[in-house]
Amino acid sequence: MIAVALWSVAALLALAPAGVVLSTRPRGSIILYGGCLIATSTLCVTALSALLYSPQLAPSAILPIGLPWLGAHFRLDALSAFFLVVVNLGGVAASLFAIGYGQHEDSPGRVLPFYPAYLAAMNVVVLANDAFSFLVAWEFMSLTSWAMVVSHHRDAENVRAGYVYLLMASFGTLALLLAFGLLASNAGYDFDAIRASHPSAALTGTVVILVLLGAGSKAGLVPLHAWLPLAHPAAPSHVSGLMSGVMTKVAVYGFVRIVFDLVPEPVWWWSMVVLLVGGPTATLGVLYALMQRDIKRVLAYSTIENIGIIFTGLGLALAFKAEGLDWVAALAFTAAMMHVFNHALFKSLLFFGAGAVLGATGERDMEKLGGLIHRMPKTAFVMLVGCVAISALPPFNGFVSEWLIFQAILLSPQLPSWGLKLVIPAVGGLLALAAAFAAACFVKLFGISFLGRPRSDVAASAHETDRFSLTAMFALAAFCLIAGILPGLFIDALAPVSKDMVGNIMPHQVGLQWLTIVPIAESRSSYNGLLVFLFVALCGTAAASAIHRLASDRLRRAPAWDCGYPDANPAIQYSASSFSQPIRRVFGSVVFGAREIGEMPPPSSPLPARLQVELHDRIWDWLYAPIARAIGFATERINILQFLSIRRYLTLVFVALVVLLLVVAL
Repeated sequence: MIAVALWSVAALLALAPAGVVLSTRPRGSIILYGGCLIATSTLCVTALSALLYSPQLAPSAILPIGLPWLGAHFRLDALSAFFLVVVNLGGVAASLFAIGYGQHEDSPGRVLPFYPAYLAAMNVVVLANDAFSFLVAWEFMSLTSWAMVVSHHRDAENVRAGYVYLLMASFGTLALLLAFGLLASNAGYDFDAIRASHPSAALTGTVVILVLLGAGSKAGLVPLHAWLPLAHPAAPSHVSGLMSGVMTKVAVYGFVRIVFDLVPEPVWWWSMVVLLVGGPTATLGVLYALMQRDIKRVLAYSTIENIGIIFTGLGLALAFKAEGLDWVAALAFTAAMMHVFNHALFKSLLFFGAGAVLGATGERDMEKLGGLIHRMPKTAFVMLVGCVAISALPPFNGFVSEWLIFQAILLSPQLPSWGLKLVIPAVGGLLALAAAFAAACFVKLFGISFLGRPRSDVAASAHETDRFSLTAMFALAAFCLIAGILPGLFIDALAPVSKDMVGNIMPHQVGLQWLTIVPIAESRSSYNGLLVFLFVALCGTAAASAIHRLASDRLRRAPAWDCGYPDANPAIQYSASSFSQPIRRVFGSVVFGAREIGEMPPPSSPLPARLQVELHDRIWDWLYAPIARAIGFATERINILQFLSIRRYLTLVFVALVVLLLVVAL
């Protein structure tokens, strides 16, 4: 299996230089994305086979590349197999979507060579079994995605997004490099040797903090999220889907691989740190999403929320594992991994839908959309499925994983640590608040974009997207439903991963009556997605049938109730800004520093009155802006070094040489 996976990765790498040539051909994008579709399908099937029929000894391979004394080590265990499924299922969907969507790309030469290389890099990160291969692939993943973020480089905002992304990616790689350096100080770079070592508690605690910074910056944890809402919308939509739905999960993989696998038994305070980051990340992410008008920025901020939910589940797993409650740790860990899979599905679906809207209208601003359900009914349907799934409403998949996380939170009183007993319920409250905000956020996104009347000419003349894009979106929508009504199949598939990482598994789900899922025991709680789905379908059918059969068809004349909408002018409709105004007025002054500025013209002026809303990212203003100013101040002062005389340059060289000799001597 490992050989098939590596050959498939090699095929993706071979497609990268071919993309340079194919970008100049009329149907070159179809050929390249078709090749990526075949390679990622092969990887997905291989990984799924390894996950469902995992051998006792994980297959591994060593290639004579990389460091001369080390080589490149690769391993396909249960954790790698699961994340390979996530990566390549997203890759299959994105490649299929791009076969149609990519034909309209303005600059294919800036996307096609990097797309297969990006897919290959994510796969190598998951397969790597030594620190050097891991870090090289991690950095390659960052560079290839950055290249696609700045593919539309004529837009100044995209260039800024790429610059910020590159800085944050470099910071994350540096943190991971330091973490691996500490782990390898007594063992070497091979993961097997690191597992066998016994580092001190102080060293492992430092490693966990560094990994949280390194992986968290790539995943989008607050306050390391600054790049994500800039970079994800800037990339082409199929790449945005991969970055939000898949690359952030590779970052989660890096955290899980190091903290749950390479590092020895956890300490309870590790979970406190992860929980105190994960809970606020979920709430702040969705609050930021609610304030946006740009569809892709809404989805990008929503990714931050879902990453917070995943890290909350991982924090719970660390807490229960540290206290010896492996059976509850298995529940929390499985819930987190289930949400990794679920988010990859519905976030990719939503970004593809946003791409279809962008391709049909040329607009991402919700204030200029509306009425698309009549012109793009198929896209509207799959977007509705994605919005319901990400809002964690049954019977779709988002509900299952979040419900499992709440089940783990309800078991927190069994923990002996009073700190965790206080923190976990507070984090649970933040997650509940985030879930309510998420529902409001995606009611706004779907309602403003697809319902009502067109707010612009481009929305009025929109057209349905191509069949390849629709096929990819409908496939993801079907997976969202299947994972929601048959979650037991997916939970049982995650058993080998949970066993390897936390030492226990959830109860076996397949075989229970009506395919019910049971987190701990049937006497405590259970959920049946299939029955919920059948109930919703039957009630909806009965209601529709009753309305059509029993409603009167007599013609009646009476004054119409206009619902506050007396004129057919689209400007009177609810806008995205007005929808979020109540929440903005509650949280805006504290979280966003929001200000509403009214511009009232003089009585004799024909100009309209205007209301402008200013929002500020306080984390950017308080954390990143001062750092940028300090760097700018320092560089202005250091700039004097460019204008020294030759004697002063020689003096500086001499001083540097003396310092280096002293360092070597000591």
